[in-house]
Amino acid sequence: MDDMKSAKATNGSLASLAVDDLDCLEDLISFYVRSANYALSADLDARLAHLEVARGTGKITTLLLIDSHPGIRASAIAEATLRDRPSISRIITQLIRNELITKRETADERRAFGLYITSSGHALAEKVRGIVKAQSTDFFAHVPQQDRDALLRITRDIYRRIREERTK
Repeated sequence: MDDMKSAKATNGSLASLAVDDLDCLEDLISFYVRSANYALSADLDARLAHLEVARGTGKITTLLLIDSHPGIRASAIAEATLRDRPSISRIITQLIRNELITKRETADERRAFGLYITSSGHALAEKVRGIVKAQSTDFFAHVPQQDRDALLRITRDIYRRIREERTK
């Protein structure tokens, strides 16, 4: 068996790998989710290349959550995005450095900070909303609406289940 694999590798047939040659990956939802996520992220990065939130993950979601929830705390963003607090803290630091958000001490708790959008951050959030909505529509245009609705329902349910399990 290993000889067959090495023969394939040396004669170059792996360059034209067919989907049915994916070993156990062929039957793993996680493989297709990761692959689709990679393609989605690359497409979105290209569309956002000229904006401060280009490259990397988490900046867009953080910016949009702060814009739509003034005073939100970093811990709430971490919970909503299924990320750890240190990674959200790094994103927040970058958004503050780019003057897209500000951080203010909350009146009721001195050690807690609320996050607020700046005027330039709000303008960017509005641009980003249009881009991400168009990207989602364009990227999934070949998928019938009924399938898109089912995929959204399924992935939303998975997301909610993960959040519920993390708060137990």
